[in-house]
Amino acid sequence: MSETDRPTEDETGKTSERTDSTATRRAFLAHSAGAAAVVGLSNTALVGTANADSGGGGTTFAVRVENVSTPSTLETSAKGGATKQPAPLSPGAYAVHSEPGPFFTAGERARTNGLEALAEDGMPTALAESLDDRTDVSDGGAFATPVGADDPAPIGPKGAYEFSVTASPGERFSLATMFVQSNDLFYAPEERGIALFDGEEPLSGDVTDAVGLWDAGTECNEEPGVGENQAPRQSEAGAGMDEDAPVRPVTDVGDGYSYPYTSEVIRVTREVKTG
Repeated sequence: MSETDRPTEDETGKTSERTDSTATRRAFLAHSAGAAAVVGLSNTALVGTANADSGGGGTTFAVRVENVSTPSTLETSAKGGATKQPAPLSPGAYAVHSEPGPFFTAGERARTNGLEALAEDGMPTALAESLDDRTDVSDGGAFATPVGADDPAPIGPKGAYEFSVTASPGERFSLATMFVQSNDLFYAPEERGIALFDGEEPLSGDVTDAVGLWDAGTECNEEPGVGENQAPRQSEAGAGMDEDAPVRPVTDVGDGYSYPYTSEVIRVTREVKTG
């Protein structure tokens, strides 16, 4: 299925969010994104590369991951001011790869590579570090600090992450970031990743249509923005009920909840860097 013809998510899907159980983190996310803070965020200040030895070759691309949600993007059954909420995004991991599936394989259980920690708690460190073991990954790491900020943090409406990757023709690009308003949902392209070249010609432009909303299958879903085992409300990290299901698009989950379209939450662009 092509990057543009796969549905990005269901009109009747669901999302929720998870965070640190401390009052400080609750207050931070409530203030910065109107949602939950991400567990262990202070430990995600990793922005680097895995197997990143370009030897001076390759083409460098500037990647921007932007939160385009609004304060009312997510509609919930909650009462009062929580009826409508934004949809924060967490720090994430990225990889330039020559083979499919640096992070997951659709239809299979989540690997023990840190995907669960990212999808449930917004912690990309382990997933980024797992790329060191993949010989098909030439550049990778984590993005954690929002544009204009000094410290790692999730991004709410109008927030963005920016970073650079280096690639050669034949390589593609993947990223993963938690849909914070969920138990274990994340945004990512299909396993083959996002095109960086057309033959030998490097590409620039918006690639949001290659990104979709996925369920990691590691924790049972609750209503987004409402579930008691989601980040802002859970008693502790990992408090939700375990789920032994495969990684799959949220369109295949059938949990009865409603999710925003991908393009209502995230925008991803890649531009060739010159000079």
